[in-house]
Amino acid sequence: MSGKLFLVGVGPGSRQYMTDIAKKVLRKSRYVIGYSYTLSTIKHLLNFNSQNIIEVTMNNQDVAYKEIYNRMNPNEFCSVPFTGDVNFSESEVVDRLLEIFGNDNVELVPGISSIQVAASKAKIPLDKSSIITFHVTEDIEQKKVDLLDSIRSKRNVIILPRPWPNDKEKEFMESDIALFLKNSGIDTCKLKTWVFEFLTKRYEKVFRGNVSDLEGRQFDALSVMVIDQVKRKTYLEFN
Repeated sequence: MSGKLFLVGVGPGSRQYMTDIAKKVLRKSRYVIGYSYTLSTIKHLLNFNSQNIIEVTMNNQDVAYKEIYNRMNPNEFCSVPFTGDVNFSESEVVDRLLEIFGNDNVELVPGISSIQVAASKAKIPLDKSSIITFHVTEDIEQKKVDLLDSIRSKRNVIILPRPWPNDKEKEFMESDIALFLKNSGIDTCKLKTWVFEFLTKRYEKVFRGNVSDLEGRQFDALSVMVIDQVKRKTYLEFN
């Protein structure tokens, strides 16, 4: 097989946040493989008569990737769309696809991430923020340490929480984060936070308050948490 595989970031959910190059790549692909939610956000671009659209889950994705690898002709294209940006919180899948298809046969197409949108809505600079994703299957204990270090060093923090529907003990959602910080000695009553759900969708929801207010609250898996604690500085302060 020497066909081309594109790993495509398709934005947080709204078609308005998709790039032109992402649309172009998806339209020219013979095969499109993705999760149900991601495919639903790009269905307006797909031709179900001429393209092979394969919906996968975490359980069967590996079989599907290898099957398409073996089926593709040298002049064919395949796209795997990722919600948000392919370069953020997707490394476990990206690394496996590079392994299956080969580094030289794969091209990454970046997209607009929920992290970027959340930072814009909260008006916080990314260069003064720590960005931490718990949306992984690997162990997250070191990430918890990184979160504490960021809070104690007075940085903004943008967080992707960890939903885990089949095992609540593995979840690390907004309420869990709030309790973890409080139990680690952080005064969460004075820590400003935002939680954005369903970013860029017509039913987008925004919560704003203190981290302590998150205890016991339930948020959707499609959410981003922002902790805002950096003092704004303009160029006038550096003259």
